[in-house]
Amino acid sequence: MSAPMQAGPATREITPRIARLVVAGLALVWAVPFWWMLVAAFRPAGSGADASLLPSLTPTLANFAEAWASADFPLYFLNSLVICAGILAVQLVTASLAGYVFARLEFPGRGFLFGLFLVQLMLVPVVLLVPNLKTVAALGLYDTLPGVMAPYCATAFGTFLMRQSFREVPRELEDAAMIDGAGWWARIRLIYLPLTKPALVAFSIVSVTSHWNEFLWPLMVINSPDRRPLTLGLASFTLSAEGMQAWGLIAAGTFLVSLPLLAAFLIFQRRFVNSFLASGIK
Repeated sequence: MSAPMQAGPATREITPRIARLVVAGLALVWAVPFWWMLVAAFRPAGSGADASLLPSLTPTLANFAEAWASADFPLYFLNSLVICAGILAVQLVTASLAGYVFARLEFPGRGFLFGLFLVQLMLVPVVLLVPNLKTVAALGLYDTLPGVMAPYCATAFGTFLMRQSFREVPRELEDAAMIDGAGWWARIRLIYLPLTKPALVAFSIVSVTSHWNEFLWPLMVINSPDRRPLTLGLASFTLSAEGMQAWGLIAAGTFLVSLPLLAAFLIFQRRFVNSFLASGIK
């Protein structure tokens, strides 16, 4: 019998090289729309090169000034900030408490209840639109910012992440705190939360990003123009700009909406990556 063939050094070197080329190609495809947005946003109006990917030799900020004056972006920013901060504040509390319960407390049916709780991860969000809308209207929260936040007060993903993180904390630390007379809330606040900070940061990034970009649910709940988040404000602004075929204006408005998340990622890039690696999120 012949000995099994082994990959030579050349083959082992080619495989990572191909993988890097594939990743670079995918990154290039992803970056093309973003690059066009930047080029169009800084291109002077009436240049006649709306579809070009080549930057203008005379860039201008006129599109940004006109976009800022054409829509109430400061109010839209404030509404989105209130929604994202409010949702995140409630989710951190509920996910931490539920994660502690499922990770450390012993009670009959714990595994079944946890599995039942995770069922919502398998549901398509569109399926819950009508029931959530009826509930929000019955609570008198229709056309309000708390109405946008209400369905997200509990999070299956956050609970699962915190449960897994809390299970990694040595029980000896909690036992020592109990001997010293610490209650359950003190144990969570002084032991579990500090030791699972990477998971909290990773979940915060996911939560803020998803709700900052959310469009369909706020569209169902919000009617008043002064309560629109950035996504709805940008959609309204885009509809008016499309009628004039002002693509540079649309690109400038889109860039304004995405700028906070881009700036946060560039500033805290290392912390973002470290948090995801430490928490195990892929």
